[in-house]
Amino acid sequence: MSRERDGGRESGSSRGARWAIARRELRSLRSEKTIILALTIQLFIAAFSSFLVVGLVSLYDPGSVDGYRTEVAVTGDDPDTLLAVAEERDGVAAEYYDDRGAAYQAFESGRVTAVLDANRNDDGRLSVRVTAPEEGIQTTLLVVQLRDTLERVERVERERNADAGRLERAPLPVPEEVGSSPYVGFTYTVLLPLLLFLPVFISGSIAVDSLIEERQRGTLELLRVAPLSLADVIDAKLLATAGLAPIQAIAWLLLLSANGTSIAGPAALIVLVAALSLFVVAGGVAVALWAPDRRQAQLLYSVATVGALVVATVLPEHPANTVAKFAIGTPTGTTWALLGIYCLLGVAAFLALRAGVGRLDPDSL
Repeated sequence: MSRERDGGRESGSSRGARWAIARRELRSLRSEKTIILALTIQLFIAAFSSFLVVGLVSLYDPGSVDGYRTEVAVTGDDPDTLLAVAEERDGVAAEYYDDRGAAYQAFESGRVTAVLDANRNDDGRLSVRVTAPEEGIQTTLLVVQLRDTLERVERVERERNADAGRLERAPLPVPEEVGSSPYVGFTYTVLLPLLLFLPVFISGSIAVDSLIEERQRGTLELLRVAPLSLADVIDAKLLATAGLAPIQAIAWLLLLSANGTSIAGPAALIVLVAALSLFVVAGGVAVALWAPDRRQAQLLYSVATVGALVVATVLPEHPANTVAKFAIGTPTGTTWALLGIYCLLGVAAFLALRAGVGRLDPDSL
């Protein structure tokens, strides 16, 4: 009876010590100005998303903004296709110049913002040479607008060549154009993944810095007091840091909803963020335990993060697409399977870290 009571007191004391370390870890974040600034920026983006989306979309898709028109000069010996496509687009106003020199003179004087010189090669291919300003925000907007126009010209040329039988081999069928709002596309494929993935990477960086600082100051040894082992200390710090990302994800989703951005599957998104956070933070803790100093630890963590992003590009579905599908309510079987894989990876990383810490010599830290 006495032994059981002692065991109960020891277990309660151990849990209390873990919570104390976790609270200490979270309180220490208040002194990290960089982390606080990053959180504040994310909070601002989530809180004012409906206003920011309009401005940000206008940067990468100027044609989506009512009233924006790009004045361009079209010249060359075969401008018909280019003129026809430009006439269909709301954001491009094309004027034909039969004199190439006059077109470039209009560009130099500022009457037009670009010159598109369209010529047909001997093999029948349409070649378009674009002359645009060298630098400035206007150039950025212009390039994006002209890129969409030239992509449309390319589609028209492919369809025309296929119908005329000019090709020796039949090309792949041209996919049908799908009309969609650029605001919806930007919100669910750029803004939402950014808000959900940034806390994950920041949490991993926090874990690296925290453990490296504990090692350099020698305070990690002081935390290893009865009844806590090194594994208990690492668990408390890991879970406290990994829990930040899903908490932030909940806050961001609530703010997005308040701004009119509907989220169809918030529970799945929170589980996804929690799984990725556990995986990334466990990797960050492992780096901090085995790296000799802060500089090398952060370098290894950054390289590992970039490597994970590269690996994500070969997955059947990119994590950003997974987020978008859950958010708009169109998850497929692959989407759910990848969510399960992310959860398994998070748990496996946590168990592997615990096994590695159990074999680690505390005196080597």
